[in-house]
Amino acid sequence: MAVTVETLEKLERKITLTLPVGTIQSEVDTRLKKLARTVKMDGFRPGKVPMNVVAQRYGYSVHYEVMNDKVGEAFAVAANEAKLRVAGQPRISEKEGAPEGDLVFDAVFEVYPDVKINDLSNAEVEKVNAEVSDAAIDKTIDILRKQRRTFAQRAADAPAQEGDRATIDFEGKIDGEPFAGGKAEDYQFLIGDGQMLKEFEDAVRGMKSGESKTFPLNFPADYHGKDVAGKQADFLVTVKKLEAAHLPEVNEALAKSLGIADATVEGLRADIKKNLEREVKFRLLARNKNAVMDALVANAELDLPNSSVQAELDRMIENARADLKQRGIKDADKAPIPDDIFRPQAEKRVRLGLVVAELVRANNLQAKPEQLKAHIEELAASYEKPQDVVRWYLSDNRRMAEVEAVVIENNVTDYVLSKAKVTEKTVSFDDLMAQN
Repeated sequence: MAVTVETLEKLERKITLTLPVGTIQSEVDTRLKKLARTVKMDGFRPGKVPMNVVAQRYGYSVHYEVMNDKVGEAFAVAANEAKLRVAGQPRISEKEGAPEGDLVFDAVFEVYPDVKINDLSNAEVEKVNAEVSDAAIDKTIDILRKQRRTFAQRAADAPAQEGDRATIDFEGKIDGEPFAGGKAEDYQFLIGDGQMLKEFEDAVRGMKSGESKTFPLNFPADYHGKDVAGKQADFLVTVKKLEAAHLPEVNEALAKSLGIADATVEGLRADIKKNLEREVKFRLLARNKNAVMDALVANAELDLPNSSVQAELDRMIENARADLKQRGIKDADKAPIPDDIFRPQAEKRVRLGLVVAELVRANNLQAKPEQLKAHIEELAASYEKPQDVVRWYLSDNRRMAEVEAVVIENNVTDYVLSKAKVTEKTVSFDDLMAQN
């Protein structure tokens, strides 16, 4: 087999494949004979169908199948001999004017790029730190108390206060006309929880059971309801019931109700601190990892294979359609989604994947067995039965592959931080937790 390789542009290459016609026909004959032994056709006993009849019925499909197989094999051998790292699938076309007895094909394809990672000592990375303060523990305890609060009806002449649960009827109109979603009966909300717009809460605060009030409300320009965004409405509100919230005391009973092993206030705070520290650790790792990856990509030079970008685009569009379908959108699988929406993100993912792969290869940053084990045990530590979670990970190759990918990213993060110009920055617990 004669093989030539041409460079077309950047990452695009072309291989010319020459295959003897006899090789193709020999394989076609072999497959037709094998098929004839089992094929069933009307008027013939199984295995007794004449070869010319089998060839007439199945010859085209078998020939097409053999051609695909042989050309694919020839391409794989040629690419291997040329030491080419092929990205995506080749576009193969038959050439006209081939010498007698031969078939000639052009295979056009892309190769993975050479990735140049510049001196990482010039890369700049901002590394953030955060600690779990007593205030963060107090705030978490308050959240846990609110989740277990009880309500008692207020006296008829008692005004609505912060934290009360109000049961109301309301109706809103814009220019004297009702609008969708502007009316409800026996609607409950907690005053001060942000469930309603601030103007609405302010109007209800101080009202008494049985009292009605009309007040104006300005919808924000960025309000999620597009039909009313930026408009002013007049609301009529009637308070039907007010209930005062009662929060449980911070004591041993609260700790016991939360399933804390050491059912004391000190044990409760220690347990909360341990869980918050675990969450802080993962959030810091994620944020610092993103900063490292951005710096790593900015410090690398490479061309992107269009085939890899397109494959990533196709995956992202498929995921977007699946999400639309899950949301109940009709004909979501046919929804027109332009490539441009996801192209920058797809290019970033492909670029990052190639750069990380090169850094891992060049510096032996693969995940070690002990690292995989440690990471899984850390993930499982927050569950009631950690060993069951460990077995759940170990029993599935796909889940283990996801763990391996995370560990490799962690190795890359540590490596880059050890080489780059790192600026330390401390952020508050609240700022860290507020970030997605």
